[in-house]
Amino acid sequence: MNYFYDEKLHREKVFRDPIHGQIIVDNQIIMDLINTPEFQRLRRIKQLGTSSFTFHGAEHSRFGHCLGVYEITRQMCNYFQRNYPCQHPDDGLWDDHERPVALCAALLHDLGHGPYSHTFEHIFHTNHEQITRQLITDSSTNINKILRRVSPDFPHQVASVIDHTYENPQVVQMISSQVDADRMDYLQRDAYYTGTNYGKFDLDRVLHVMRPVKSGIAFEISGMHAVEDYIISRLQMYLQVYFHPVSRSMEVILDHLLMRAKYIYQHPNDFEPDFTPHMLMPFFNGKFTLDDYLALDDGVLTTYFIHWTHSRDEILSDLASRFLNRRPFKSVIYDKNTQKLLPTLRKLIQTAGFNSQYYTAVNDSFKLPYDTYHPQDSNAQTQIELLQPNGDFIELSQVSTLVASVSGREAGDQRFFFPKEMLEMRNNIEIFEPIYEEFQSYIKNNHIINPKEQK
Repeated sequence: MNYFYDEKLHREKVFRDPIHGQIIVDNQIIMDLINTPEFQRLRRIKQLGTSSFTFHGAEHSRFGHCLGVYEITRQMCNYFQRNYPCQHPDDGLWDDHERPVALCAALLHDLGHGPYSHTFEHIFHTNHEQITRQLITDSSTNINKILRRVSPDFPHQVASVIDHTYENPQVVQMISSQVDADRMDYLQRDAYYTGTNYGKFDLDRVLHVMRPVKSGIAFEISGMHAVEDYIISRLQMYLQVYFHPVSRSMEVILDHLLMRAKYIYQHPNDFEPDFTPHMLMPFFNGKFTLDDYLALDDGVLTTYFIHWTHSRDEILSDLASRFLNRRPFKSVIYDKNTQKLLPTLRKLIQTAGFNSQYYTAVNDSFKLPYDTYHPQDSNAQTQIELLQPNGDFIELSQVSTLVASVSGREAGDQRFFFPKEMLEMRNNIEIFEPIYEEFQSYIKNNHIINPKEQK
């Protein structure tokens, strides 16, 4: 790791940032990673995907978020080294030789995200975490070549932090835990750019009550209320921003738009023989390279969507227009009792002239605000440990009634999406009026109801 420190910049570089004020880079390795084409591509990937259709300020990129996660991790390293430096092996304190791998993993943790990543992944069966690891470990990438300047096995060490197998749990929990640099940056950043206050919490206080321990990272019990505030802020951001029904509706349209394009490409004789979106064809075929993946960004997809508004296929053209011009589907909440009514609603929508495969969808969004550790779970969460004055640890929900009240309880809803036209009176198409009226009889106060039970 000495090579990392040998490449210290003579004069530190500063990125002005609306969240952290200044993001400081004082190492040539970090600067060179930022300047790679693979990392610069993140400027062209929105952090919040379709949320900008709901919160118009949410145009920020994954580039800014990755820099922010790096900066928070840098501050953690500085604080740990100043206050809890390792005195001898296995004392559970901070070994600053871990700084290079922590900073590089923080900077590169989202490197493999694609355009509108979660929707894109669903349609084309890609995995941004797997691609992140590939970009770090593949010897052909600029990222890998720079990381190998530190040591031959350094790229694999960085990748192991991202897939949670790195030997030092302190480093892993810095980047991925229930209170990590990733979450702390995106909550503050997303709150700022969406113009909301839900995600704001006392970041400085949380950082200053952290301390390294043998099992990872713990928090001084005196800072419990700052951690509580963080947990509740995260819950509110999910419910008010990330799970917003309009953003989810635009994701549904995007999903169905790409699904229709894939179907047309795979059935050229039935639709458009000349339908050849070259940059997407490797993904339609299920055989893409890293270069194919890196060539895509939000702008590439948007350009195709503009072309598709003129498609001879009415469904593709209409869905592209709905997405580009922000014409979201409407949605209503359903539960296990009204779920049985969904086939009836789909049939009415089909009868009204909409292909129910492309013009309806169900979407459930739930989040655990805080989860205690269950070792039997396949993806068990590291719980938040508080350090008491006598040196004993106690799990957060054991002493926080606020966190206990939300611990292990999923928050969110299940929604059925459909064209807004189904709620409008179509006076110009009288033959469909009875269908619209029957459909609307199943909707009350944004919920699906059984009209027979209402009488």
